[in-house]
Amino acid sequence: MASCLLTTNSWGQSAPTKQQLERWHKQFPAADTNRDGILSSEEATAYRKKMLATRSKQSDNDRSARGAPRQFKIDAGWDLPRFPDESVCYKTPTQIKAIYEDVKPANQDTIVSFPEPTGRERRIVATGHSFMAPGFNTLPKICKAAGIQPMLYTHTGGGITGSARYKWEQENGIFQFEGSPVPKLLASISNANWDAMMFGPYFNDKPEYYSCWIDFCLKFNPDMKFYLSDAWPQLYQLGENPASESFFTEEVFDRLGMERRSMSNEVIDVLRKRYPDKVFVLPTSDAMVLAGKAYLQGDLPGIDGVHRVIGGKQRSLWKDQLGHLGPGFERLEGYVFYATLYGESPERIEAPITFGGDPSFPTTKLDQTFRKIAWQAVTKHPYSGVKDEDGDGISDNHQQHGNQSTGQTDAK
Repeated sequence: MASCLLTTNSWGQSAPTKQQLERWHKQFPAADTNRDGILSSEEATAYRKKMLATRSKQSDNDRSARGAPRQFKIDAGWDLPRFPDESVCYKTPTQIKAIYEDVKPANQDTIVSFPEPTGRERRIVATGHSFMAPGFNTLPKICKAAGIQPMLYTHTGGGITGSARYKWEQENGIFQFEGSPVPKLLASISNANWDAMMFGPYFNDKPEYYSCWIDFCLKFNPDMKFYLSDAWPQLYQLGENPASESFFTEEVFDRLGMERRSMSNEVIDVLRKRYPDKVFVLPTSDAMVLAGKAYLQGDLPGIDGVHRVIGGKQRSLWKDQLGHLGPGFERLEGYVFYATLYGESPERIEAPITFGGDPSFPTTKLDQTFRKIAWQAVTKHPYSGVKDEDGDGISDNHQQHGNQSTGQTDAK
C-alpha cells in the first residue's frame, strides 16, 4: 500500500509512469479489471477511487463503533484573561462584515437578518453538531404549522467541529484557526437584531466556551436569551455495552439521566449564576429518558428497541455507538426545542406538520406521544424557564408583550 497508488500526494497532477504502473500491477493485480496483464492509467485511477472510498467508509464505521473522542488537546490560550488581539470579536461590526465578505461562500449572504417579529417569532442564531441537527431540521417545520415564521440561522459542524469552543476559534481566526477567521455568525450577530442563541454541548465543556458567545451577543443585543441542549444518555456512561436490551430498566434510564444532568449542570450552573435570567436548558436528555421509559411501558408504537447497537432493531431510540437519534426521534427533539423556545405545548398545534419522509412513520399516535413527552420534559425541568401550573399547554411565564416574549424567567 505504501507504494503510493493509494497514498501519493501528486496523484492527478501528472500521469503515472510506465514503471509505476508495472509496480502497482504487481501489488494490486485486482486493479487490472480487463485481465490483459497490463495496468492502464485509467484502471489504476478507478481502482484507487474504489479503495479510497472503502477506506473512508471503514473509517466512518470505526469512528461510529468507538464513539466520539472524549480526550483532546485544548489551546492554552483559553486559560488567558483575553483572546489574541487579532480576534474578530474585538473588531467593529463593519470590520467583521468585511472579513466575512472576503471568505464566505459565493452563495452565502454576508449578513443574515430577519424582520422585526410581529407575533411570536424569535430571531435565533445557533451552533451545534449532529446531535442538534435533527432538531434544527424539524423546528422550522413545527413553527410553520404553529403559525410562526421560522427565523433560525446556524453555523454547524460534525462532532467536535460543531462545539461552541471550536466554532468560536473558527469564527475568530484564533488558536488552531490563527489567521483564517470565518465569522459567519459574528458578522450577523453584530450587524442585525437577534432574540436568542442555541448551543449543543460537547465533552469537556467549560463555561468559558459559552460565555464568550454570550458576552459578544449581549454587546449588540442586550435582551437575548441563551439555550443549551443537555444532549441525552450515552453508552459510554456504562463503561461497556450491555449484552442485551434487558439491561435497560426504568431505574437505569433514571440513573443515566441524572448523571447526564449532573454533567451538564457543571457548566450551566455557572452560566446561570453569571447571567441571571438569561441562560436556559433545552431538556432533550429528560425527553429521551421519558421516551425510554415509555418504550418499556409499551407506549411508543412502532419503536422496536432501545439501542440498535445492542438489540439490532432498526427503529430504536438510538442508532449507533455515538448516540445519534433513531428514526422518528428528530420530531421529539424538534418538539423540545419548540416547547422551550416558544413556551407552548406542541400538542396545541392543530395544523398538519409537513415533515416529509415516510408518511406511515411515525404514526399519528407516536407523534402525539412525542409531543406529550416534550412538554412534560420541558415543564418539569427547573432550568427550562417554562412552567405550566394551570395545565393549559401555555407557559405561565411566557407572556407576550407586543412582539417580544419577555415574560420568560427562571423556574423556581
